[in-house]
Amino acid sequence: MKKMTKIIAVAFTAAALFIGTNVIAQSTPKSALRLGLGVEGLLPTGNLHDISNVGIGGTARLQYGLADNLALTLTSGYYNFFGKELGNTNIKTASYGMIPVKLGVKAFFTQNLYFGAEVGAGFETKTFGALKNQDTEGLSKNTKLIASPGIGYASQKWDVGVRYENYSGQSNNFGTVGLRIAYGFGL
Repeated sequence: MKKMTKIIAVAFTAAALFIGTNVIAQSTPKSALRLGLGVEGLLPTGNLHDISNVGIGGTARLQYGLADNLALTLTSGYYNFFGKELGNTNIKTASYGMIPVKLGVKAFFTQNLYFGAEVGAGFETKTFGALKNQDTEGLSKNTKLIASPGIGYASQKWDVGVRYENYSGQSNNFGTVGLRIAYGFGL
């Protein structure tokens, strides 16, 4: 929890340093459509950290400008959380996979800097908490509710964002701190 608090504090401090006295509307021209292809580094939190230390993902984000400083987003892709050894038991958890599908908004509060918020569903592709080499045929794959606030920097081609993503459902409540680096272009 302390690590997540420090990351959030650093993100907001960085945002405060970049904010000038003049707020300038950004770069999402009204009615413009953009596509961003991103790579994500993911740090598990909550009981997801019990089965994985790190995850990676690949995502595509479609963005539609509602106003010069406000955009609607649709994001999907794939996340993989690598399994880890349980204590010193030589027993390793299996990798955990999820397909996120999220709707959201990006609100630019100054040139190139934005707050983002997304909500959606995460479809498990691998059973949560399964052990490596365990037969998972009878185990269910569930759907999780995703809620995700974030902050980022976007230029005409690049989008770098940091967010916390919470997954809840089936008596589980865990999440990730994610860093997304994406290349974007107009459609």
